[in-house]
Amino acid sequence: MAEPARSGPVRRDTIREHPEGDDPLSAAIWRLRSRGCWEDAAALLDVHAAREPRQAVRRAALLVERCLFTAAGWAEAEEAVRAAEAAATSDVDRGAAACERGQLAYAATVVGGRDRSDEARAALGRAAALLPPDAPERALLDFRRGLLAEFLADSPQSAEAAYRRAHAAATTHGDSLLCSFTWRHLAGLALREGELTEARQGFAESLRIREELGFLVGMAPALVSLADVAPQAEGDRLRAEAHRLFRLLGGVPTWLAGRLAAA
Repeated sequence: MAEPARSGPVRRDTIREHPEGDDPLSAAIWRLRSRGCWEDAAALLDVHAAREPRQAVRRAALLVERCLFTAAGWAEAEEAVRAAEAAATSDVDRGAAACERGQLAYAATVVGGRDRSDEARAALGRAAALLPPDAPERALLDFRRGLLAEFLADSPQSAEAAYRRAHAAATTHGDSLLCSFTWRHLAGLALREGELTEARQGFAESLRIREELGFLVGMAPALVSLADVAPQAEGDRLRAEAHRLFRLLGGVPTWLAGRLAAA
């Protein structure tokens, strides 16, 4: 595997202080989301989502993310996705809503104990047909198609191609949070191939970005991933910090519990 991100690291001058946006509402949403308070963050959008399709998608995305991290809140996320689909008035809105539909089905498959893989593929395929090639939303879509390729189809080559497209687009649009995910998953693929140096670089970049953004809820997984490729003493320190954050956040993300227990 080549270096995890041929497009290079995220430029510091493109990093947004608040990945949700820099207006006061977005900053408040980010503070809640980054600490795992997705329901509270979504509540800030209730009024806006009722009249603005983009905000309806945004609200749905928060509740879908909660499902993936907590394996709970499925009914609320399903309702929010349906509301976003109903509110859509353009192809971009419909494509973004379909992307959330696909992510919800993916989450249900990997952490929810229900096989909705066919629905996930169909929804992301619909999103790909609706979103213009240059739409900023395609970066997230490509990342999620990579997840399906890696974890549902066991096709690492397809996953790598999708992650690279997502990383390049996210870098162009200054989406540093998404870059932290693409770095991490490209590093995971490098690790599968025994490329420890590249894996270590990718995991370190992912953790660095999350620390800079204050994405607290995503730091424990990043710490554990980096610990897996670090020297023993450093790995022990990183895992101890991951344990601390995991307890601080009340056992979120839930899917990390097994890895921490095994370590």
